[in-house]
Order: sequence, then C-alpha cells, then structure tokens
Amino acid sequence: MLLAMTKWRNMKNITDYTIEELKFVLADHPAFRAEQIFKWLSQGVDFDGMSNIPAALKEKLKADYHSAALKIYKQIKSSDKSVKLLYSLNDGNIIEGIFIPQSYGNSLCVSTQAGCRMGCKFCASHIDGLSRNLTAGEIYSQVIQINKTFPSTPVSKIVLMGSGEPLDNYYNTTKFIKIITDPKGLNFSQRNISLSTCGLVDKIIKLADENYSVNLSLSLHATSDETRKSLMPIAKKFSLKETIDAVKYYFNKSGRRVAIEYLLIKGVNNTHFDAKRLKELLSGFACHVNLIMLNHVPESNLLPCTKQDAEKFLKWLTDMKLSATIRKSAGSETASACGQLRGKFVGQNKP
Repeated sequence: MLLAMTKWRNMKNITDYTIEELKFVLADHPAFRAEQIFKWLSQGVDFDGMSNIPAALKEKLKADYHSAALKIYKQIKSSDKSVKLLYSLNDGNIIEGIFIPQSYGNSLCVSTQAGCRMGCKFCASHIDGLSRNLTAGEIYSQVIQINKTFPSTPVSKIVLMGSGEPLDNYYNTTKFIKIITDPKGLNFSQRNISLSTCGLVDKIIKLADENYSVNLSLSLHATSDETRKSLMPIAKKFSLKETIDAVKYYFNKSGRRVAIEYLLIKGVNNTHFDAKRLKELLSGFACHVNLIMLNHVPESNLLPCTKQDAEKFLKWLTDMKLSATIRKSAGSETASACGQLRGKFVGQNKP
C-alpha cells in the first residue's frame, strides 16, 4: 500500500507538457495524438474519457502520468458570488484561489507557489514560508478545474495574484502562459492574463525582453524607499527608481498599460504628501492605480484606513489627473485575502 502511494505521488503531471513536449513523449505515435491529448486535457477530461485515443495508449499513460495535477478540496461561497477555493496537489500540498463570476467576465485568481518567501508584512502567504514552486501544469490545472466545476461560467480572465510571487517562479509561470495561450488548447489571449509582482526588477525586464504582453501589475504600496523597505523586503534589493524604471521599460516594450497596486494602510502611506509623491513617481507612462483597502492580517500590526480616508486619497489622485479607482475586494468575508484561508488550513493541520 505504501509503495503504491509513493509511486502515485511520484508520477508526473501530464498537464505540465506543451504540445511539442507531448510529441516527444509520444514519439512512437502519430504527432496528431499529442494534439488530441492536449485538447482533451484542456477540457478537464481524464485518460479514460479520451474517446479517440487507443486503449493501449491510455493504459500506458495512466501507468506513468496524472491526468489532473490537483483537485478542488474545498469551496466557500461568499455573498458577493465569489468562490474561495482550496486545491489539493498530488503531493499533499494545499494552495488557494478565488473565482469571481461577473457580467463582464469571469475572473480566476491563481497561485503560482505553495506559500511565499517574499515576506511582505501585509500578506499572510509568507507566514509559513515557501513550500515549493508550482509546476506549469499545476498553475494551468487551477483554470481547468474551475471550467470543469462551473461549466456555465468558464474562466475568461486570469489573475496571477494568488499565493506566491509569479516572477520568483519565472520558468513555470511563463511556461503556463505558453500552454494556456496555445490555440490548440484553451487559446487564451495574453491580454486576458494579469501578472502581479512585488517588484523583481530583473525578471520584469526579462519578461519584456522575451516579448510577453500580459497585463503587468506592480505591488507598490509606498512612495518612499524607507516606507517600502519597512513593508516589503524586496525593496532592500531594488530601489523605487529601479522598480518604476523596470515597469516603464515593460510598458514601452509591450505597449500594455501597467496597473499599480497600492494598499492603503492607516498612518503609513495615506497622506496628501504620499498622493503627491505617487503622482511624481508615475509620471511619463500609461498606468492605472488600484487603491486597495487593506484586509487585516492578525499576525501583522498594520491597520486599514477608513472608507472615507480611501475616498479622500482617491480624490487627491484624480484631482492631479492620475487614473485611479478603489478596487472592490471580493471574498474578504471568507478569509480570502493574501493567503489567509490556506494559512488557516495549514495551521489547523500541523502535527
């Protein structure tokens, strides 16, 4: 029994493979088989359900590969119709996401790592550290499982903003983008994919140089190096100037307007002076500021500002002709923000 379980956990996830990699794996079979299997996998169909695949090939695949990289472990529905999700990976790790059905498009926030090592003070994802990077197929499978579970409202927008720093897992994140945008699969447009980063400058530049055109979101959250260092350890490696220069470079290479994520934290970053410095920092390129009401993390001493303070800060920005809105928070009543639900689960199940 133990040997069987060990073998099962050590099997590879076939969703990790691009079509070209599948063709290599299936070199003894006609090339079109790889395309057929890739298409079936994009629809969430397991090996047994692949009706046009020979039985002998299906049995061989079942012996060596998982057809699904994860399963939905738990769903929690919120009054705003968003659905918080815990996924169980094949090695027992738990990750989380949130599905937000809306009239103008159904968004899925996906995780790119189990845990996180960035250490941002306002985020719960890092509290238990980084367990490991997710593979491209594990990121992809979050989308597949949602489409399979909610067939009447398939995912139309993907936000790489769940647990983990996407650019800290650069290889698998960009491979996921290649897989999900393949015309023979889900055929997503990069314009419908948003990638949020805390500011890994070298990886932002690499993303631009490799000609990606996903929507880039920068988690900024401060208008001075001193304040940003107190909130985000990454600021000790990259200055505000280096970070803003990198996103400007991405904008100039991709032509895609950059989103600036700005958490409003009481007594830390919500003064009129902060608003003026934000305007100065962001001059010279197309961007939009998403003001975010902080979801309080019990392990942190940071506190949210009031709705009135948020609206005041927004008015300061708009009066200065800076494009900005207060972002609606989805699912906060279900401990959805910043790794909190996964953190609860991990904490409750520690030996």
